[in-house]
Order: sequence, then C-alpha cells, then structure tokens
Amino acid sequence: MNLKQLTLPALLVFFSGGLWAQAPKYSNEFLAIGVGARALGMSNANVASVNDVTSGYWNPAGLLGVRSDMQIGLMHAEYFAGIAKYDFGAIAKPLDSTSAVGFSMIRFGVDNIPNTTELIDANGEWDYDRIYEFSAADYAFLFSYAKANLVPNLNLGANVKIIHRKVGNFAKAWGFGLDVGAHYQTGAWRLGAVARDITSTFNAWSFDLNETTREVFALTGNEIPENSVEATLPRLVLAVSRNVKLGKKFSLLAEADLQNTFDGKRNTLIRTHFASIDPSLGLEAGFKGIVFLRIGMGNIQKELDALGQQETTFQPNLGIGLNIKGVILDYALTDIGDQSAALYSNVFSLKFNLNKALL
Repeated sequence: MNLKQLTLPALLVFFSGGLWAQAPKYSNEFLAIGVGARALGMSNANVASVNDVTSGYWNPAGLLGVRSDMQIGLMHAEYFAGIAKYDFGAIAKPLDSTSAVGFSMIRFGVDNIPNTTELIDANGEWDYDRIYEFSAADYAFLFSYAKANLVPNLNLGANVKIIHRKVGNFAKAWGFGLDVGAHYQTGAWRLGAVARDITSTFNAWSFDLNETTREVFALTGNEIPENSVEATLPRLVLAVSRNVKLGKKFSLLAEADLQNTFDGKRNTLIRTHFASIDPSLGLEAGFKGIVFLRIGMGNIQKELDALGQQETTFQPNLGIGLNIKGVILDYALTDIGDQSAALYSNVFSLKFNLNKALL
C-alpha cells in the first residue's frame, strides 16, 4: 500500500508509533537509522572511529577530530520507493585545540499526502476541491559540545536535543533529551561509548481534530487519540576500532559496535531480560587517504525459515568514499535484501571543510 494512500487515522498510528499506548520501544525510531553514507556503508559501526561533522549524531566526543576552521555535512536518502525523505545537515567548528561545538538537524518525512476526510460536503456530494495535501514529518535538532579531558587521550562530549514530530495540522509533539559520549585513544586502538537519551526523552503529544475528522475516526472504528506522553528509554553503545597502515599508501580500519537497549527483549543476536545487544561490524580500506572502500554487517537476527528451522540472518552494507582537497563524497548501498521493511536505498552524503586545516 502506498503511504500517501493511507487514511488519516492509519497515518497517525503509523507515524506516532502507537503513541497513545506509550510504547517506548518504538519511540523516536527515526533517530536510530543513522546519518552519513560512511557510517551506513559500515552498518553503523562508527561510534569509536567517528571524527567529523557527523559526530554530533554518532558520538559528540568525536567533534574534536575536525581539523579545519569549520566543517559542513549534508545527506539525502529516500525510502519506500522515494515516498519517504530522509535528510541530514550539520555544521561543526573547533573553538580551540581542546573544545568544539556542532549543530545537527535531521528530518524524516512523507510529503504531499492527500487529506480526504472532507471529500464529501454537507449535501453528500463529492467535492474534490476539498482535498488538500499535508506532510507527516519527524525533526531532531542536536546542539553538541566536546572537550578534551585532563586524562590524556580522553575526550568527552554531550548533546542537547530537541525533537519535533508533526502530522499536518492534526497532531504534533515536542520532546527534549540528552546524550553523552566519550573517546579514548591508545596507539592504533580507539574506544568509544555513547549513552543516548540518558534521562529518557519524553515527547508530549497534542491533537487538534475538527468535528469532521473525529466523525471519520468514529465511522472507521479508530480510537480518537488524546493528548499523551511517550518516552524514549536510554541506549548504550560500546565500540572499539583499530586503524593500521599497510605500507605507505594503504590503510585498513576495523570497528565493532555493541548497541544495548533496555526496553525488553528484542530480536537481536544477544537478548536477556536486562538488555538486548545488537552487534555491528565495519571495515574501511583506504588508498592514500583519497579513495575508500567499505563493507559492514549488522541487524544480525535469528529467524525461522520456510521449514521452521532456525537460521541466523544479517544485513550487509556496502560503500565507497572519495576525498579530494577536503571535499568528501560518500556513497552507501543499505538495507540490502529483505532484512528490513524498506527496500535497499542509495545514500549519498557530502562533507567539506571551510578555510585552512588546523594544526
């Protein structure tokens, strides 16, 4: 079914993730997709090695890796055969040799959705002039800060994030949350950790449904939503990466991340009553710091095949990157196969440095 053909009641349920049931497991899931084609090509194994403008999303401590006066990052992706648009934009700036700031914006939305709740006028006649279009979109605004610690090679960072979710003029929500992150480097090894939504992120929903829309809800057997609050529970990501030189021209970076959720058992590789652990692995091979090839493996699950036998499945991702004079173009092929609800997508992202590199 085309998302743009969904009825308004179904769309509200679809976009709000069962908000009046207040199910935290599915709250703000658009923030779990990931940003930047480099990271997506490595199956989101990026928390330890990230050191650019996308750090505001992955691990704010990584902002100290920006080595120019300012760095800008952009990304665009489309899902569900181009119906849903996913966009990311960010800017990062070092304040001095020991601190940096960043700002990131994320939007995931479906536009040009026809509203047919008022298609029939008071006389029972169909009036197509009464159809108008609206958007259903989720927004996130991240304000990031990173600071070098008194402990050598340890960097710390934090995000303040504001969430705004909107379904036309019918429903909207505002939320607020905090993330904290850390980077520690020793030799070729780098350790990373980020705790997302450390105090839980609460979205307060409000609805503005006119009488006609309420009547449509009632006639279609849908519950009329009421103002409510949904919570996003904390997540903890632990990561380790190693970058080695292979001669004078080649390099190889490997990273493993463990995403830990605490909202009940999920279909992850490791699941207990306390936590569900979702591992992801990524490799990046570089040539002279100009050309990069990437591969990743994530979304590892145990499923039943057609014969009822348990099998382990995973989602592979691929990517390439090109760095020419401080302009970095990355590409990723994600959601390969049928390991997610979406078809595979071609994702492009761009990063570029302004002014000279810092020493």
